[in-house]
Amino acid sequence: MANASLRDYGELLMLSAIWGFSFLFLRVASPALGPIFLVEMRVGSALLVMLPLMLSMGKWDEFKQHWKMVCIVGLTNMAIPFCFFAFAALNAGAGLLSIVNATVPFFTALIGFLVFAQRLPWLSIGGMAVGFIGVVVLAVDPQALDAGEGGLWAVPAALFACSLYGLALNLVAYKLQGVSGVTITTGSLLVSTILLLPIAIFYMPDSFFDSPPGLEVWGSVLTLGIICTGFAYVMFYRLIERIGSSQAIMTTYLVPLFSILWGNLFLAEAVTFFTIFGCILVLLGVGMTTGRLPGLKSPTVASSETD
Repeated sequence: MANASLRDYGELLMLSAIWGFSFLFLRVASPALGPIFLVEMRVGSALLVMLPLMLSMGKWDEFKQHWKMVCIVGLTNMAIPFCFFAFAALNAGAGLLSIVNATVPFFTALIGFLVFAQRLPWLSIGGMAVGFIGVVVLAVDPQALDAGEGGLWAVPAALFACSLYGLALNLVAYKLQGVSGVTITTGSLLVSTILLLPIAIFYMPDSFFDSPPGLEVWGSVLTLGIICTGFAYVMFYRLIERIGSSQAIMTTYLVPLFSILWGNLFLAEAVTFFTIFGCILVLLGVGMTTGRLPGLKSPTVASSETD
């Protein structure tokens, strides 16, 4: 990070810490509100932050020009994967979810190769293999998942969400070149909020009005939406503008570490041998796939970040 200042280092750490918290808030709020209703609250509250920003920057016309593709990106980058991660949070710990989330570069590279004719070096293929072995290690940890059918589906649900993230990254890179990150993010939030609203109303918890969630749940929802989604995306795109996407994407390595720490401190989630070993394998695989390990040349992989 030769071009990064101390301030950039600080913001990178802060952003990673914030996104690490997001998995903790999912774990707290999802059982109380249900996955879909929670995600509607998340994207809706984030929209309250991002929409005024987009309008003040004069980006509404840009959104209208590209709204069809932004709608598709909104579905694949927010509405659907957010719901699947919220479902996984019903039966999986925050640390495990954050590590599985780090597999997004694998799917980005694979979809770029299969759909967009991107080059996929053998080193990247090896990195994917190492990373998915790490996911298997995490999944066999008896303390990582709750017992029952829900626990069996938690990791596949999170992996499916990551595959949609990978698709969205490629769509942004190849179909929305030159469109600002603020426009893509805000448009995605707007589309997600509108499309999920009727489904969220249908799946609203029966006890929502008779026994409304407590302050802990609502605090988690609002923080997840406003801070972990709205504010964090603004910070992320500011970092990209100052230090570039290849530097800002280092959050991939830092977020799981923070999430494991927060889960242990605030939810008493166990940090087991499986957690540490699986995390090392996944992050090693990410480094191989993206060329971020010392001495490796970065392969051509689609990126989601645009100025």
